Amino acid sequence: MEVRVSNDSTAPGYLTPISASQDYDETLERELSQWVRTLSGLPAGMVRPRWTPVQPALPAADKNWCGFGIIGFTSDNTPAFAQQTDDSNQLWRHEVIETLASFYGPQSQSIATLFRDGMTVEQNNETLKQNELSLADYSELTAFPELINNQWVRRYDITVRLRRKIIREYGIKSLVDAPVSFFGD
Repeated sequence: MEVRVSNDSTAPGYLTPISASQDYDETLERELSQWVRTLSGLPAGMVRPRWTPVQPALPAADKNWCGFGIIGFTSDNTPAFAQQTDDSNQLWRHEVIETLASFYGPQSQSIATLFRDGMTVEQNNETLKQNELSLADYSELTAFPELINNQWVRRYDITVRLRRKIIREYGIKSLVDAPVSFFGD
C-alpha cells in the first residue's frame, strides 16, 4: 500500500509543514557555540563541538577551551493550534534545549564563571531572544577533572537549558462551506 503525502487537507494523506522550521542540527549548534564563546571570552576555535564525525586533536593541557554540545530536547505534550486562516493552521509548541559546556584548562574555573554570569545579563538574554531563544535555567558549576594523555586537566561543567517556541504551519484548510440540508419546522 502506498502512503500518499498531501500538503493540504483537501486530499487524504499525511500533511507536512508548509513553512520554514526553526534552526536545528549544525546551524543551531554553531549559533549556540558562538554564544558560549562570546560570553566566556574564549578565542575563536576554542569552543569545540562535543561530538563530530572526525575528532580533532585536543588542545594542550595548558590551553583554555570548551567542549560544548546539545544533550537533549524536551517539549510540552500539548501543542496548540493557532493562527487559523482559510488556507493554513499553525502548530505552536514550547521546547527546551538542554546543553552541556565543559570548560578545560588552567583558567577553566574563572572562564566557566564568566560564562555563567554572562548568561544572567539582560542584554545577553535580549540577544538570545533575537534568535527565538531564552534562558530557562542552569546548573551549578561542577568540578570534573579529566585524565587526558596521562595528565590531569582541570575541567568545570555547567548544564544550561534554553527555551523557545516552535511554530510549524500546516495546510489545514478552514471549513467555509458544508453541503448540509436542514429538514423540519
